[in-house]
Amino acid sequence: MPRVTFLLRAVALLSGVLCLSQAQNRNAKPPDKAAGAHFETSDRCFACHNGISTPSGEDISIGLSWRPTMMANSARDPYWLAGVRRETIDHPAARAAIEDECSICHMPMARHESKLAGHEGEIFSHLPFDRRKISDRLAADGVSCPVCHQIEDKKLGTRESFVGGFVIDPVSHNGERRAFGPFEIDAGRTTVMRSSSGFRPAEAKHIRQSELCATCHTLYTTALGAQGQPIGELPEQVPYQEWLHSEYRTTTSCQACHMPEVSGQAPITSVLGQSRSGMARHVFVGGNFFMPRLLNRYRDDLGVTALPQELESAAVRTVAHLESEAARIAIRRVEVEAGRLNAEVAVENLGGHKLPTAYPSRRVWLRFTVRDPNRAVVFESGALNADGSIRGNDNDADPNRYEPHFTEIRDAGQVQVYESIMVDEAGRLTTGLLTALRYAKDNRLLPKGFDKRTAPADVAVHGGAADDPDFTGGGDSVRYSVALGAAQGPFEIEAELWYQPIAYRWASNLRTYGAQEPRRFAGYFDSMASASAVLLVRASAQIR
Repeated sequence: MPRVTFLLRAVALLSGVLCLSQAQNRNAKPPDKAAGAHFETSDRCFACHNGISTPSGEDISIGLSWRPTMMANSARDPYWLAGVRRETIDHPAARAAIEDECSICHMPMARHESKLAGHEGEIFSHLPFDRRKISDRLAADGVSCPVCHQIEDKKLGTRESFVGGFVIDPVSHNGERRAFGPFEIDAGRTTVMRSSSGFRPAEAKHIRQSELCATCHTLYTTALGAQGQPIGELPEQVPYQEWLHSEYRTTTSCQACHMPEVSGQAPITSVLGQSRSGMARHVFVGGNFFMPRLLNRYRDDLGVTALPQELESAAVRTVAHLESEAARIAIRRVEVEAGRLNAEVAVENLGGHKLPTAYPSRRVWLRFTVRDPNRAVVFESGALNADGSIRGNDNDADPNRYEPHFTEIRDAGQVQVYESIMVDEAGRLTTGLLTALRYAKDNRLLPKGFDKRTAPADVAVHGGAADDPDFTGGGDSVRYSVALGAAQGPFEIEAELWYQPIAYRWASNLRTYGAQEPRRFAGYFDSMASASAVLLVRASAQIR
């Protein structure tokens, strides 16, 4: 297309884009450059980056894909808000520092502007969000387009970049700020984007690298003593470091799994879009199917803007991802001998980090069932209760106890739970991040290529799994030995791997706090507890 013709078409289309953008912001106060000089809210991007489809008709609109994700709702997440409030109650002298650090990756734009203005980031002062205030609009936008796409290729992969240590150019003015992407953009389309959004597109390889994600998904927390003094450090969530110690570090990036590419060619914009290979879906599939459904149910309380069908689609997509990409399970070496049924259950981790990974409230566990010919239960370990607890799990019954890692299970009161258990400086169990000093147990399933003998301290295996020869990179196997008593075969054996993003104890411990946010979330969890876990994989076998 000749350049003059291209620019004429661009101007005509741009006028429509600006009208749409203005309509979307009709009730918004004009940006206060002192409060929001470095960011725009995501709606400025939607006008051009929605309305995108593949040649087969699949809608791959970037804004609509992002809107129901945990990234978009990071500032509305009621579990996060409950957790922050709990920490400020536990450590009142550190309240300002806690809000500042916890806002780094959940309200990154508002916090970034606060730091540039010379004061700490805040959380609760933004709530409820006032759309007339630019700082509140930035806070409400969560982890949005202008955050990730403005992160520069500086310090990435270093310790300095973790815990939200990403770098955003503090100098450039509106119209010159670079928005990094994976593609080269020609001059004409660059003019369109600068005029409509204030950002100048720039091709950058680092946007596809795991080190970018690691800036906010690597979190170290400082444990505080009784007087509020620092007493140590906990690797609270380190999926990037787990990935570095696996075979996936040379084959598969974070984005490859969590932002799966569109097959074939597709445009990245609806305005003068150019079809390209390698378009990434902005769905951010991960491990949290529960929260989109909770956000949907309590959308009015939480000020949720994503549509109900979008949130349900995000939950369904997450469950499908977990069911197909997380794990495999098999039953091996089944025998009946001396009145006992013996079987080995092997679990394989298919992901590039531990299973589960990230926030330590997550757990997976084995449910193992033996039934007689009449389908009567002869033995069962690991059944899920309606309140979200696991039958027989010590930690759900008593906050001061937990299930050890098992190599063999012989009793229904024993459950193989793959989880991390934190303790304070006195060795007491805790779910308080700033009280936790170390892990007493971490037997989360390891990714392939992970050598627990050489693992750095931050990703080490803790507890009985460290000495279990069957607990290796790629998975685990556990033996079940069931007393049959008077039961007669043939027997049907079923092994299932279940997953829960917010474990019962992590929700239950919030009940002791009288503040609004912990109390509110405990009520939310109770109302949806029976749907708080999902079956990942199942295997079955029979023996006479």
